[in-house]
Formats: sequence, C-alpha cells, structure tokens
Amino acid sequence: QGLIGASLIWDKVLLKHPGTKNLFSYVFWLGALSVFGVLLVPFGYHSPAVAVIVIAFFTGMLQLVGVFFYYSALKRGEASETLAIMGGFSPVATALIALALLTHHMTGGQLVGFALMSGGGFIMFLSEKLPLKKLLPPILLAAGLLGLVNVLEKIVYNQTNFVSGYVWFTLGTFTGAMILLVPSTWRKQIFEESQEDEPRNRFWYFVNRFMAGVGSFLIYYAISLTHPAIVDAISGVRYGVIFIGALLLTKLKPLWLKEDFSGWQLISKTAGVCLVGAGLALVGLSR
Repeated sequence: QGLIGASLIWDKVLLKHPGTKNLFSYVFWLGALSVFGVLLVPFGYHSPAVAVIVIAFFTGMLQLVGVFFYYSALKRGEASETLAIMGGFSPVATALIALALLTHHMTGGQLVGFALMSGGGFIMFLSEKLPLKKLLPPILLAAGLLGLVNVLEKIVYNQTNFVSGYVWFTLGTFTGAMILLVPSTWRKQIFEESQEDEPRNRFWYFVNRFMAGVGSFLIYYAISLTHPAIVDAISGVRYGVIFIGALLLTKLKPLWLKEDFSGWQLISKTAGVCLVGAGLALVGLSR
C-alpha cells in the first residue's frame, strides 16, 4: 500500500504532462505492462479449472475498467482528497460485495479494525469541501468495480494457488488494454499522446509503473491470504503516504504539485491517518 501511495503521488504529477494527460494512453500502458505477470509461470503455475480461468480473466479485464475511473477521479481533483474518498468508499464496497459472494466473513477484532480504518478514510473525505458532482461519479464507479475485483480475486484464490490465479488475472488485464486499441479514435489518442511526451517523462512513467506493479502484486498476494475487505481497508496506509507526500511536495516542489493544507484539513487528515493506524494495529493483534 505504501508503494502504491508513492506511485499515485507521482501519477498526479505525471498526469499534468503531455503524453500522460490522456487517460486512454495512461491506462493502456498500465494494462499492457501487466503482461509481465506471465513471468511467474515457472514458480508454481498449475492449470486451474476452466471456470476459474474465466473468472480470473474476466476479473483482470474488469480491473482495467475500474482503474480508468480511478485515474479519472485522480485527474479531476487533488490527490490527497480524491484518493482519501476512495479510502472510505472502496473498503465498504468490497465488504458489501463479499457479504453476497464469500462464505468467510470478518469477525471480532477484524471487524472493529476494518471499521476504524474505513472511518479514517471517511474522516479525510469529510474534511474537504469537495466538488462532489464532479468527483463522486468516477469515485463510486471505481470503488464498486475495484471492490468486485477484490472479491472475485479471492474467489479465484480459494479455488487455485496464487500464481495460477494471478497469471490469468494479468492476462485479462493485458487483453483489456489491447481492446483499447480497437476503436480508431482511442488508438490515435494512445499513440499520438505517447509520441508527444518527452523521453524523460516516459522513463519516469515506466519506473513508476514498475513500483506500482510491485505494490499491486503484494496486495493481490495479501488477498489470497485473508479477507479482501481487510486488505482494501489497509489502503488507509496508502492514503497516509499520499497525504504526507502531497504535503511535502506542496511545501518543497509547488511547481510539481500544490494542494490546500489549511488548519482544519491538516488536523482532520492527521486524525484520519491515526484512525487507520489504530485499525491496522487492532487487525494485527486479532490474529
């Protein structure tokens, strides 16, 4: 979650540059790079049942759609406020979908810890005066879609090992990226925007994608080990990193990123981060 938080701060900076302003171009390269998931095949891959392959492949494609709305929200608002809203809504969406689709549910310390971590996200959300009409539609779509992705991934891992499920998941994401090339208008946007960008920006984009890829890999491995809503709620750590990163960049590099950190926002966001930390500790102790 920490790696993805740092990556998202840099994403916000990159989304201001030519070559990465266009969401189709940005999401295409993110999905295309997921093909490297097949490198895990020698490390324990066993062909799962056809039904499991279909679910994992579809989930990978669905993940790219959720990511599109995720980055759409990031582009529209401030990094710390936009992603903090996701920190409140996304775990709740995951938990509600899990109630319908999973047989194992959170209990005791896990449930209380989950509530604290989700509450921390909502406190950060309520601390801002937000353009809700602009931000809520992509945020709710992203939260719902990525919550469904988390639960479907858990269903896959319950039926096969992590490597086998993850390989088909990344193949689905890669296929989703290739589908973006089918409409000629999208294809034109993807390659024109990529060619316009400076080589230095492209280099840092791919470095950033590698860092985010490592973070995502670790998160999906965590989902294979425990309830997906708990993993999603721990995304509060991600928003804590984003909060600190956005604050530092605003103070030290305002030309890269400048956000509002007035008194009330600073206090409430700090309180939200503390709640996330308390919930995380409680979940750990409950094991």
